Amino acid sequence: MIIERRFRGPDGSGNGGYVAGLLAGRMVTDTVTVTLRCPPPLERELTVTAEDERRRALRLWDGDRLVAEAMAGAIAVPPVPPVPFVMAAVGAEKYRAAESHPFPGCFVCGPERALGDGLRLEPGPVGDGTVAAPWTPVRTPGREIVWAALDCPGGWAFDVAGRPAVLGTMTAEIGDVPAAGERCVVVGYARSREGRKMHAATALYGADGRLLGRAEQIWVEIDPERFGRGTAI
Repeated sequence: MIIERRFRGPDGSGNGGYVAGLLAGRMVTDTVTVTLRCPPPLERELTVTAEDERRRALRLWDGDRLVAEAMAGAIAVPPVPPVPFVMAAVGAEKYRAAESHPFPGCFVCGPERALGDGLRLEPGPVGDGTVAAPWTPVRTPGREIVWAALDCPGGWAFDVAGRPAVLGTMTAEIGDVPAAGERCVVVGYARSREGRKMHAATALYGADGRLLGRAEQIWVEIDPERFGRGTAI
């Protein structure tokens, strides 16, 4: 597996949701939990190993360094409710990246990325602890792109502009992918906080209101300088 620089989150590191989606795509289960152990390196050949021939658990390695683990997961709570596209567009106008963004080159939500090169999601507040972003894919996305779209809105539900955080664990369930040009909405919700750990949920809805995918996440506050040196999450 090689993570192209285009799909970065923080500079020098793969976007957590995208990397998780790549690894989940090699699993044989519908709902997958991926835990990121350290910043996923870019433009380097990584190794995927299976715990058994049925691929019920996978590990991603950079040499002898464990980057991520994937296993069958489950989501027991109801999904985050949908938000109308118009309301999501209004929320996007309040996106905090206009003031500051810890990782402005992020593939999913980085304001420095051109539309089409990145997703340019702008998750803004639409309610107490809830953010939403409109998303109209320019082409039909792969499932790893849907994983990516479900990533960052969870962090922005906790306003990571002032307190940088990265994805630690993500359990996602993808039912379908949107069509090119389909007006979708990604919703993020802040469930709870425990010290440096933040529990979030996200959901992606299609133009007809159907649930395309959902995720439960754990985000971890970080020191950006230490994270950039490849320390464990």
